[in-house]
Amino acid sequence: MINRLVVIGAGAAGIMASISASNSGKKVLCLDGNSGIGHKLFLAGAGRCNLTSDIPLEEFFQNYHNGDFLRNSFAQFSNTDLMRFFEENGITLDVERGNRVFPATKSSQDIVAFFRNMLEKCRVQLWLRNRVMKIEKLDDGIFKIIAKKAEIFSKSVILATGGKSYPQTGSRGDGYKIARLLGHTIIKPVPVLCGMNLKEDWIKQWQGISLKNVEIKAVKGKNVIGREFGEALFTHYGISGPCVLNLSRVIAEIRNADGIKISIDFKPALEEKMLEKRLISEFQKNSNKSLKNIMKTLLPQNIIDEFLLMAALSGEIRGNQITTQQRSVLVSLLKDFQLTFDSLRGFDQAIVTRGGVSVKEINPKTMESKIVPGLFFAGEIIDVDGKTGGFNLQAAFSTGFVAGKYA
Repeated sequence: MINRLVVIGAGAAGIMASISASNSGKKVLCLDGNSGIGHKLFLAGAGRCNLTSDIPLEEFFQNYHNGDFLRNSFAQFSNTDLMRFFEENGITLDVERGNRVFPATKSSQDIVAFFRNMLEKCRVQLWLRNRVMKIEKLDDGIFKIIAKKAEIFSKSVILATGGKSYPQTGSRGDGYKIARLLGHTIIKPVPVLCGMNLKEDWIKQWQGISLKNVEIKAVKGKNVIGREFGEALFTHYGISGPCVLNLSRVIAEIRNADGIKISIDFKPALEEKMLEKRLISEFQKNSNKSLKNIMKTLLPQNIIDEFLLMAALSGEIRGNQITTQQRSVLVSLLKDFQLTFDSLRGFDQAIVTRGGVSVKEINPKTMESKIVPGLFFAGEIIDVDGKTGGFNLQAAFSTGFVAGKYA
């Protein structure tokens, strides 16, 4: 039997592609190696499922690597279209700080259950635990799909197998091998939206300490190669958190990461002169208090000892004993606290993958291969990735919708 359309991958992109294709009148078979659908969706937004962003559409593209490639698919299925899709099908949404859109229940499980029902409603045939190993294009134009449980034949195929991030969810990079054997160029996959290993061994003492409203920069020599504002979290290996994850996307582009420093500005809202005035005020008001107690108004308590050690200052000196030079050192460290970058974390902890099928080989209006007619791509398998905040799921849903529409 020859299928009309086979979708390979039951993640966000594959699910949306299957729904879109079904709504276009096609009979769809969806294959996945996992025992259920949407395994990576369960992890989205730390289990709360950050579905998209509520920012104006034109502002979306600057938040992506290869963002211009997405313009056509977003024109056909935008963030507002996605939100309407959920709400018209019974999912209430909330918009939180930073324009992040979540289901009102804040539950990824609810979104996966919703998609299960949608696939059933659309009569999409699911064949799970059936990992695809290889695809061949036969002389008559039919695709031969070699899977674990059977050989399947189809007129059209959508590859929505994801990248290599979180391999425990089934993202093993299978789609890259399949696409390469069909003649596609694969841009080398690298992990992005991941934490950073730091060289300072003492950083383990700060494990679990979070920072809010800080600016973090990646600096190489005299050049600032990237900066992000927001929240960060110290870990046993170094540093993570939303602004660090976003900064990892910039560092991933640097061929030689040797010598990169991670600079933390603890008070980005204050220029140095204003910060110095703030310190003078604090020292005058607390002239008889110890420096380590005064610093509690400026820094999380658990990092003060190491911070003052870096400043070569005793925490026991009093506010009225601080010299102009010592105050200057404190200002400098508060504005530019430098740590030494070692490496990015691996695929097992990266949220998304940079790299994949070259966008130059995909028609952005249809998601069809320019090399193999009848072959379509959707989601993370494509060399497109975005910042945190719902951008990657939106790209998966938009490209999936378009691939399903035209496949």
